[in-house]
Amino acid sequence: MKKLYVALFLLSIIWSTSFLFIKLLLNDISPEGIVFYRCFFGAITLLIIMLIKKVRIDFKNLPKTGLLIAISLFNHAIPWLFLSFSETHLQSNEAAILNAFTPIATLVIGIFFFSQKIVSKQWIGLFVGIIGLMIMMNIKLSTIFSNNIYYSLLMIFVTFCYGLGSHLTKKYLQKIDVLIVSFLTLGISAFFGFIYMVLAGKGTVKPFVNIEVFGGILGLGVLCSGLAYLLFYYMVKEGSAEFATMVTYIVPVFASIWGFFFLNEPLTIKMVAGLLIVLLGVFITNSKKTTKIKNKNANAAS
Repeated sequence: MKKLYVALFLLSIIWSTSFLFIKLLLNDISPEGIVFYRCFFGAITLLIIMLIKKVRIDFKNLPKTGLLIAISLFNHAIPWLFLSFSETHLQSNEAAILNAFTPIATLVIGIFFFSQKIVSKQWIGLFVGIIGLMIMMNIKLSTIFSNNIYYSLLMIFVTFCYGLGSHLTKKYLQKIDVLIVSFLTLGISAFFGFIYMVLAGKGTVKPFVNIEVFGGILGLGVLCSGLAYLLFYYMVKEGSAEFATMVTYIVPVFASIWGFFFLNEPLTIKMVAGLLIVLLGVFITNSKKTTKIKNKNANAAS
């Protein structure tokens, strides 16, 4: 569990920058373009690592092509497209808050579609995390939903995509190397993202002309996608889909910390108190007793 918690907080730090990257890039690139470039540079990063480590793909162990495509799209292309669309009207911190519903969406999908049993500690931990998040951000969901309701609902849809993608990954890609899973899912998403970008007529060459935009694309693709998903898939495989999606609780926390150090945004007592409550929620949800129960269910399912 120590390695899982290290991966959780490291991924939270990395992903906390993704909402900022997207918000800045939308000034120059369409949502369709952001999805393609993010997936493309993420896949290229992982391909380079695979070549250095001489990792080979055993296609015999992969699930059926249609299933692999579905897992890829639900983990990357589809949620990233709608996330980018939502940030055309939502602030980055509002999108991050709504994205924190991912653990709940993951639990709901697990119950209704994967016959998963949920213990009371998990629900308690999740709601404790939500309370801490709302205290830290000092913002009411009613305010978010009253403005730009359509784009807020897009973000809720994003959380269900993440939840479904995580469960499918856990069930069908459990025995495949994390590096291969990350490369294939990002590569497939880049392929379909490119087709959709071209058909939508939203392609652009500006990322290769403007150094600032290109730097943002590299940060979003290499760091927030390629390297980040190595950590995410590791947590899904070694922990659970629910544990991996808990990262969305902590992302807004680190986003506020980035704002304090680099944008001179205030770091209030409420933020610190909220952070402690969020961490308490993570601990409750993933206590040893709960983890053993989840592992037992996972072994029974397999």
